[in-house]
Amino acid sequence: MMRKSSFSHQPSLGTDRMVSTMAASSLRVGMTTVTWTGRISAMLSGRATGGPALNDANTCPESVRLKGGGLSAKRRVAMHIAMLSAEYPPRWGGMGSTVYHLSTALAAKGHRVTVITRSGGGGQPPRIEGVEVLTVGWAPIPMAFTRSYGRSAMRALKRLHARAPVDIVHLHCPMISWSAGQFARCRDNVAPVVSSLHGSWLGERDGLVAASEQREAAVWANPNDLAILLTAKHYARYERAAINGSNVCVSNSLATMRDFESRYSPPPDWDCEVVHWGVDTSMFFPLHRDDEDAMSRHAAIRQRFGAQSSDSTLLLAVGRLAARKGHGSLLKAFAKVRVSAPAARLVIVGRGHLHSRLESQARKLGIGDAVTIESGMPFEELAALFRSADLVVYPSYYEGQGLIPLEAMASGTPVVTVDHGPLPEMVDDSVGGLFAMGDADSMADAILTEMSDRATMLEKGEAGRRRVLDRFTYDYDAERFIGIYERVSGS
Repeated sequence: MMRKSSFSHQPSLGTDRMVSTMAASSLRVGMTTVTWTGRISAMLSGRATGGPALNDANTCPESVRLKGGGLSAKRRVAMHIAMLSAEYPPRWGGMGSTVYHLSTALAAKGHRVTVITRSGGGGQPPRIEGVEVLTVGWAPIPMAFTRSYGRSAMRALKRLHARAPVDIVHLHCPMISWSAGQFARCRDNVAPVVSSLHGSWLGERDGLVAASEQREAAVWANPNDLAILLTAKHYARYERAAINGSNVCVSNSLATMRDFESRYSPPPDWDCEVVHWGVDTSMFFPLHRDDEDAMSRHAAIRQRFGAQSSDSTLLLAVGRLAARKGHGSLLKAFAKVRVSAPAARLVIVGRGHLHSRLESQARKLGIGDAVTIESGMPFEELAALFRSADLVVYPSYYEGQGLIPLEAMASGTPVVTVDHGPLPEMVDDSVGGLFAMGDADSMADAILTEMSDRATMLEKGEAGRRRVLDRFTYDYDAERFIGIYERVSGS
């Protein structure tokens, strides 16, 4: 069995090394580490993109030619990657954000990316050189949309391949549901398939059950949660199809890979690698304490949320206001924290149907004046809030990976989260702390432990930033995926 993990300590590749991107259709070399082959038979004659033939000594860039006119065996080939994801900006979300940043990083390294995603979303996709976005129809029905989108995406993929041959098809599961037959047709008629496993529907279901047992909320009150509870077992068949039908699966955590192994008993030769998603380290960065403007904005943010005094601690929680995110338990824990730290303040940022319920719960716990629930805010404001918070708390009952802790760490802010699933793969006591899932007492203890030493909190924040730069960047992710694509395609 092939089991590979990206969790081991890796040298930083650094997003600052990215240079100008190169449109895949032009065959202009934008990074000297990349050469062009695509589908060799087409590209050698220039048919794939309308650019110059790669064996033409007069038009082929020096960096892609050998003396005999052939392609350099020492340099990487450029590929056309079809990225199939149900979420893509303007649908950001966790999956949408990762697919956007991965696609951008791949394009910056000279590869051509075509994203096939759902239509709608309330705006236009961002324009990125080297990234084409195709939108397709889908049925807006909880869970069932994964099948309708999957069928539409397959049709669009075939049309795309006919006009611009695809080298790799990269699926983002479980929000696209393909049958075993669809995987086979893709492999046979289009290109090898790499499936990213962002989590499982059965895992989501179990997280909802655990949240319900802790009385987080009535999960049946939310149509999406109810659909997961009732249909996760049915849609699990498509996760099994991804395991059996993909050339390679890529899990976003060791926990997710092990979850798939325990639920689906994949064949002995299952090819699965682990690549943790990174975060945007140019958006999420530490507070510049020697910058007067930055410190002025920092002070204004803390004053806005009532944490302006020297003895105040500003806690931050970010995530969808849904049962499995654990905000109800967080409020119980914060009420306990306030007994020892009456100047503490809590900000929760997220959209969802539990907004009013959580506000009511805070009032009943006697902490309503110390809790602010924001339905959402622009990225720049949220990033500034990450920098200005003293501690980020992430009490989720289920995650495939969970990006919020990494965004906190990238911002130089320590984080406390659950000692369950994938979270301990990113967080330990050198960058924050862990607590028992769903246990308000354990959560309160972890928060108070971090609050007890401000100097140590700053040190943990710095350590978290270093950890993210070391192995949780999109540039590093792109390098890992390029290696996987090359291995699968035989490039």
